[in-house]
Amino acid sequence: MKTNTLRLLCVAVLFLTAIFLGTEERLAAQGDATNHGQASVQTAEQKFKNLRVLKDIPADQLIPSMQFITASLGVECEFCHVEHEMDKDDRKTKLTARKMMTMMMAINKANFDGEREVTCYTCHRGAAHPVGTPILSATAPTPHEAHEDEGTVQANLPTAQTMLAHYLTAVGGADALHKIKTRVQRGNIESFGEKYPIDIYSEGPDKRVSVSHPRSGESITAYNGQVGWLAMPRGFHKMTDAEQQSASIDAQLYLAARLPELYQDFHVHSGETINGRPTYMVSARGKNLPGLQLYFDQESGLLVRLIRYTETPLGRNPAQVDYADYRVTDGVTIPFQWTLTRPNGSFTIQIDAVKQNVPVDEKFFIMPTGQESR
Repeated sequence: MKTNTLRLLCVAVLFLTAIFLGTEERLAAQGDATNHGQASVQTAEQKFKNLRVLKDIPADQLIPSMQFITASLGVECEFCHVEHEMDKDDRKTKLTARKMMTMMMAINKANFDGEREVTCYTCHRGAAHPVGTPILSATAPTPHEAHEDEGTVQANLPTAQTMLAHYLTAVGGADALHKIKTRVQRGNIESFGEKYPIDIYSEGPDKRVSVSHPRSGESITAYNGQVGWLAMPRGFHKMTDAEQQSASIDAQLYLAARLPELYQDFHVHSGETINGRPTYMVSARGKNLPGLQLYFDQESGLLVRLIRYTETPLGRNPAQVDYADYRVTDGVTIPFQWTLTRPNGSFTIQIDAVKQNVPVDEKFFIMPTGQESR
């Protein structure tokens, strides 16, 4: 029973994009809430108790930094923290973590001009204890694994402009895309063996609200073009800047047409073989947006995988979205299935019905008012 409950909680938290939102609420409840209205300028030390190393980072970067640690070590929050009493120093692993973060920062400062080159994952590789011996593998690294420097562009590859144009044509073209003003999708979300309904409401160019219906109660992830929020039966939480940047990409109704507008720096690489089909990978960089790796099917031109990265003071948190089951609907080709994967798990959404250019109540795109749940 305890295992099933934990899995349901993981599914809900994954879907809301704040992997350890419950931890954030516990930590914040112990922090100083007097400057709540100035959260965007607060330091972590001003908002949370008993910080020794990450005192000066922005307050909204503390939880993403903790997420990076859990992903790098393959552990849960209670590996270092006392449950429900997160500020206590009762566990030796918490004291060790402080020493390791201090060491990592010192290495980067002394050897890499302060740039974040060494991270928790550099040594841990998903294990609670650092990996000191090379791991044997029967397979050779792929070209992408062997050449991770995104600044190195291989010869005999199509240009980024060619790839983006192929993608736009594959989904139906700019005119067909912009004829779609709204989209309502209904289907199911599945993870850890659990399955429950989900409704997704979109409005161009970049408004989107997802409403899932697990047994624990309705959960909402929303972005209205300016601000994003997460809502559960116990209350709502305004997205951090990093969360909003990611949500803004998911909300793009005309992504294929807007990529050259949103991003300014593109590079093409040989991609991986995904579902038995070769791909090209286009890396994209833009101002105030998460870095992307876009994998396009070499033949069809369709986007089959998107990887985005959220920056934290300790390292980059990755999220991967795999798109499948493309179908033509009202002149545009859209995926009816996508799988979101993060270091601690994944879920799949399968769409059963799509209606486009139907009325969508604007109340969906209004953020709740009142005190946020913390």
